[in-house]
Amino acid sequence: MRGEDQIPLKQPVLLVPGGLFVVNNTIALVNDFDAYAWVKLLRSGDGLDVPAGEEHDLVDRLLDMPALPRLNLPEELRLEEIVLEPKPILVVHPPAKSRWQHDRLKGEVLFDYDGSSVRGSSGQWALVQRSESRCLIRHRELEAEYWNQLQDAGFRRLVDQKRGQHDVEIVSRDLGPAVRALMAQDWQVRADGKRVRQPLDIQFQIRSGIDWFELHADIDFDGGRVTFPELLAALARGDGTIVLDDGSLGILPEEWLRRYGLLAGLGTAEEDHLRFSNVQVGLLDALLSAQPSVDYDARFDEMRQKVAGFSGVQTVNEGSAFHGELRAYQREGLGWLQFLEDFHFGGCLADDMGLGKTIQMLAFFNLRKKRRPKKLPSLVVVPKSLMFNWRQECERFTPDLSVLEYAGLDRAKLRDVLAKNDLVLTTYGTLRRDVVLLKEFEFDYVVLDEAQAIKNSGSQVAKAVRLLKARHRMALSGTPIENHLGDLCSIFEFLNPGMLGRSSTFRLHAADPTDKETRRILAEGLRPLILRRTKQSVASELPEKLEQTIHCEMGGEQEKLYNELRDHYRDSLLGMIDEQGLAKTKMHVLEALLRLRQAACHPALLHRGTAEESSAKLDALCPQLQELLDEGHKALVFSQFTSMLAIVKQHLDKQGIVYEYLDGQTRDRKERVERFQTDPQCGVFLISLKAGGLGLNLTAADYVFILDPWWNPAVETQAIDRAHRVGQTRPVFAYRLICKNTVEEKITELQQVKRELADAILEQDGSLLQNLTAEDLQQLLS
Repeated sequence: MRGEDQIPLKQPVLLVPGGLFVVNNTIALVNDFDAYAWVKLLRSGDGLDVPAGEEHDLVDRLLDMPALPRLNLPEELRLEEIVLEPKPILVVHPPAKSRWQHDRLKGEVLFDYDGSSVRGSSGQWALVQRSESRCLIRHRELEAEYWNQLQDAGFRRLVDQKRGQHDVEIVSRDLGPAVRALMAQDWQVRADGKRVRQPLDIQFQIRSGIDWFELHADIDFDGGRVTFPELLAALARGDGTIVLDDGSLGILPEEWLRRYGLLAGLGTAEEDHLRFSNVQVGLLDALLSAQPSVDYDARFDEMRQKVAGFSGVQTVNEGSAFHGELRAYQREGLGWLQFLEDFHFGGCLADDMGLGKTIQMLAFFNLRKKRRPKKLPSLVVVPKSLMFNWRQECERFTPDLSVLEYAGLDRAKLRDVLAKNDLVLTTYGTLRRDVVLLKEFEFDYVVLDEAQAIKNSGSQVAKAVRLLKARHRMALSGTPIENHLGDLCSIFEFLNPGMLGRSSTFRLHAADPTDKETRRILAEGLRPLILRRTKQSVASELPEKLEQTIHCEMGGEQEKLYNELRDHYRDSLLGMIDEQGLAKTKMHVLEALLRLRQAACHPALLHRGTAEESSAKLDALCPQLQELLDEGHKALVFSQFTSMLAIVKQHLDKQGIVYEYLDGQTRDRKERVERFQTDPQCGVFLISLKAGGLGLNLTAADYVFILDPWWNPAVETQAIDRAHRVGQTRPVFAYRLICKNTVEEKITELQQVKRELADAILEQDGSLLQNLTAEDLQQLLS
């Protein structure tokens, strides 16, 4: 038919597959291509004979048939046609054998029209409701939108040959988020013939023991139930769904995956609850703080309030036995250390570099000397480059503490007296080699200085420190570790074993920079155990300029080279002085002292070894630079040897540290200074003495390192004042790097009694060497 015109089925003289037909010398097209098969079928017969009384059944069956075109029915058989909006339904079918753990899950899509359902992939165009004498016309446009919603949620539509009883499929791990998305758009989802349920409520209860807490939970999925360990196990696997007690499927909210997934990794599942240790009170409280319904018992409530209020910890005075006076923030540090001890927590003191972490720890050891149980010694593990500095600080501030340096080739003889000392100092390398012995001792405290040395939990040294027996544990680190939560796992596994549960769970959550809520919870839970003060926060208590000497210890080839040079010059110079007199050998003396100073900086300055190799001063400098850069500071590095600065450049390049450089050959001085002052990525300025002694304003830096000290107060002051000058709003920390048992250390001693002579040596001014005696030279070369 066309408009009012109707053509009998037998009138066309030709029918062509595809819908073309010829009638009355005219070619026409069948608009409904699905009707072509019916036209061909009906032309082959003489119509359909329908018994009386069954005509309505025929119409119902025809309308229910898929791919049937619209029918033009007689008036007496015609039904009322109604267009309704369907409700979408997804029926998920688990595999018969492996149930919900199968890699892919398949589903069937239905559309519900006022109680009558039709398969989404069916070609059926209408649904008959005979009791209502009406025909429901499918809303194809809206159904198409629902198909798009399925695709957007992550379902893939199956093609005809793979469809079978299924319309869509999805990777099983994506089912939870996909179903959540569909249900948010008013889809009804069923599984195993039952509706998929959304959780209505979760109520927590905490019960306490002597040194543990139990977390119980009552979870309601709209009438369906699941035990707490089952829920946590599903979260730990990253599942988005869980099978409930009645066999229906529960949807796990995305927020639960984030928050309680971490909870599952931190605790230990036992029967119907999760168990935590006392040290996890802060983390547990942070994780539950946003929950509307938590029933705390009295002990947990008391403990969490004390831990949450740690910021109000009382300050502790250093006592009269301490040789020095602590600043106010350092006394607060003592109070925090006492707080940790009272709760048997391990903690990390993470003050900015230069704020006195070592001194605070020593003051605490001094206070604890009389009250520690069994008079157990404390063990401090340090990088080799810091061993001498710890010993020096002990002698200066806590001379009443007996200190043993457990290091070196002769340390075997120290084992019998190790436990008789108040404090034992050792290096990470020594600990790694002697851990079988040291793990047999019981220590009062084990303290790790520069604790980032164990951030790799799989390293030999990280495994070694975890074997040590200690009543209390502490870590010192200037790195702002709250910005590196992923690195905390190994450090806190040492400080509080088991506190962070399964390390893989912690690392997964902490390493995700987009999961700000979880990172906030972790930071809040760990906050009582990390004390960090920046220079800015305590600036009012600091002098404008602080100067300190870092003693470096040579080893290996560098020490061997230095000793060979020292012995050579001592023998040759003293013999020459005996024969010719000191006046005629002064240039040889200056050359010897210069070569020894270069050897103390780096063997490559004397063309021994390569610049890629390290040295005692590089071992001390590079970690310090990395630490202060992590803290957001900038540094100036001075040397009178441009060849030493060139070596430093190579090591900074290897570490990916952005720097500027200036020596006597530099022409664009202004541009380099401006870049250092204004570029936040440029954190280090390498400067030679002659190029940078005067005229530079480098107030962007608040740290200064002098690689080869000049012992001339005027020269050193000029260098330090590149940062400490008008416009500087922060305290400036200046460090001199001196190698132990070298001419550098000897000149430091000599300058105390012969300032003019020391200046002459460093300035290579031969005219002033007339005051040098053979005894002085003997001391310098000893």
